[in-house]
Amino acid sequence: MLFRDTFSIALRAINTNKSRSLLTMLGIIIGVGSVTLMTSIGQSAESLILDQVSTLGAKSMVIFPSSLEQSNGIDQRSGFDALTFEDLTALERLSTIETIAPVIFVSSDVTYGREESSPQILGSTPEFFENQSIAIQEGRLFDQSDEDGTRFVATIGPDVVKDLFGDQNPVGRSIKIKEQSFAVIGVTKAIGSQFFQNVDDRIYIPFSTAKVVSGQKYVSYMTMQATDDTDVAMEDIKLLLRKRHSIKNPEDDPQKDDFIVRTAAQATDILGTVSLVLTLFLSAIAGISLVVGGIGIMNIMLVAVSERTREIGLRKAVGARKRDILLQFLIEAMMLTLIGGLIGIISGLLFAFLIFAVASKFIGGYIFAVSIPATILAVVMATTVGLVFGIYPARRAAELNPIEALRYE
Repeated sequence: MLFRDTFSIALRAINTNKSRSLLTMLGIIIGVGSVTLMTSIGQSAESLILDQVSTLGAKSMVIFPSSLEQSNGIDQRSGFDALTFEDLTALERLSTIETIAPVIFVSSDVTYGREESSPQILGSTPEFFENQSIAIQEGRLFDQSDEDGTRFVATIGPDVVKDLFGDQNPVGRSIKIKEQSFAVIGVTKAIGSQFFQNVDDRIYIPFSTAKVVSGQKYVSYMTMQATDDTDVAMEDIKLLLRKRHSIKNPEDDPQKDDFIVRTAAQATDILGTVSLVLTLFLSAIAGISLVVGGIGIMNIMLVAVSERTREIGLRKAVGARKRDILLQFLIEAMMLTLIGGLIGIISGLLFAFLIFAVASKFIGGYIFAVSIPATILAVVMATTVGLVFGIYPARRAAELNPIEALRYE
């Protein structure tokens, strides 16, 4: 029998019971769709992380108290006392550090007339804008003269403008932070998120001014750019701070330090690993659906063999060989999984695009990404499932005795 005829018979069998065929493919559709969706989300997250790191530069570094990480991330509290102003002065003398910008969190609501907002308020030096790749959209960023003069000026993010000023031009107007009036001198360009923080919902004031209004005696964290090699700079920072904080740590055990140093490369590795592990975990769960779908296909194919026993006997009686029957049922099983796999890929991509459409409104820089190797792998997996779980029903059909099959009622 020609392969074309076998293929045609298998396709006709699938079309005869459309509802049953669709229900049979459902497990495969869900499995392949889930794999496609998870890998797409994982790749989108990875691209987002890499883009955010690339905006900071390869030599970007950050130092923060270990208590800040234990508090589940950056917030606006001031109770982190590992980094002092004297530490800052000592770090500024390191030759391996090109620029350093200390940060103080100022915890306060912000008001303009009757409007009120709760953005993140950061007191820092002009170097912070360079270290974090923050540019001006309107007006100006505060400069060294503002820092030296402890001026009550503020550069605000575009989200703060929407919350407090609406369609008004904020430059030249005054806002209140801790009951102190600050002149708005500029608006930063929209960035979106950096490491999952909304940079556009921030207010920046001079570091010297932040010390006055907050009364804080410690630095919340520091951003910096290394002169050359970030690994060398990191070692210099660790040695200096351990000496200043009287920490004996020859084993370089991070648990013994009261501070944490991170480089852009480390941040990429950590977040990338988390993204990869999460994607693999979710894809493994989705892969279970493929196995379940394969068992469903085997079930249905066994039922089909019972239902079509007389047909098989008749075909054998007119000359069909065992391999023809085997091939027919194998092709039928593989076609079910292949069609289900294609529907699953389309469904997964549609859901991934829907998530992109929603996420892009809240997370700046989120892109729609498709993993071609994962998509191809999903189709191969689906076809393999059809082949593996279709072998037993196909062999059972091929082994039927034609005389007994023709007598079957």
